[in-house]
Amino acid sequence: MGALLNGRIALVTGASRGIGRALARRLAAEGATVVVAARSLDAAGPYAGTLRETVALIEENGGRAHPLVADLEKDSDLAELVGRVVEVAGGLDILVHSGGKAEYAPTADMPLATFDRTIGHYLRAPFTLYQHAVPEMRKRGAGWIVTLGSVTALPPPRPFDDFATHGGATVYAAIKSAVHRMTQGLAAELLPDNIAVNTLAPSTAIRTPGAAEYIPENYPSERIEYIAETGLALCHRPAAECTGLTAYSLHYPHHHRLPVYTLDGRERIADPELPAYSHPEIVASGLAG
Repeated sequence: MGALLNGRIALVTGASRGIGRALARRLAAEGATVVVAARSLDAAGPYAGTLRETVALIEENGGRAHPLVADLEKDSDLAELVGRVVEVAGGLDILVHSGGKAEYAPTADMPLATFDRTIGHYLRAPFTLYQHAVPEMRKRGAGWIVTLGSVTALPPPRPFDDFATHGGATVYAAIKSAVHRMTQGLAAELLPDNIAVNTLAPSTAIRTPGAAEYIPENYPSERIEYIAETGLALCHRPAAECTGLTAYSLHYPHHHRLPVYTLDGRERIADPELPAYSHPEIVASGLAG
């Protein structure tokens, strides 16, 4: 167990599986008490993974975690989640919003219900969580907010490839672009409160439950440890040093020469390498993009 986040309390949404689970494990490995939130407590839904499993992995490594069932599509659950975190853990220092389900479809054919769900998962949910989390962070004199973005928020490179033409990611990408901009603006608003606000995104693709269906089998996806380590790097430095960034999972640790560890924090893994096929407009420092 590391000690970088000793005494900190973190809420991670979407923590029953995938990137959310990885982030929760990495924060806990550095001493944070982590409240993990998702819809699946004991029984998995359409994809493998439950909150109980995430808590077990954290506790097996000597960490502390509390599961809270919450459906981000329900306004009442969103409005009550931060208060429930304070009740079970005693406060809130770190908010990581990783929850949401990507639904791709060609824009002209996308059902309105899908469009509305995408806005709800990726724009309405974090907006609501920010409004409830910020007052709690102000009480504690500092805070860290990390929201999952996407490399699809960047313009599709030209000439357009098959994914841009047929992938159906346009609406998802547009909303993720709004998330990036909202993060940058919120960072400016909360700098006087010493609350850091950053966006975290995969540099390429990470094969997780729910995302794998959109990733071709022959596409070389990246290890999940890189995004977990990048997320950790955004959750402890003062806002004056680290806010308003868009940090990509391979590029950010590569640029800043951050060592990357396994999710339990016990072993260092290979430094990230930047693949030739990564988006040419990614800014490795995180300062823009």
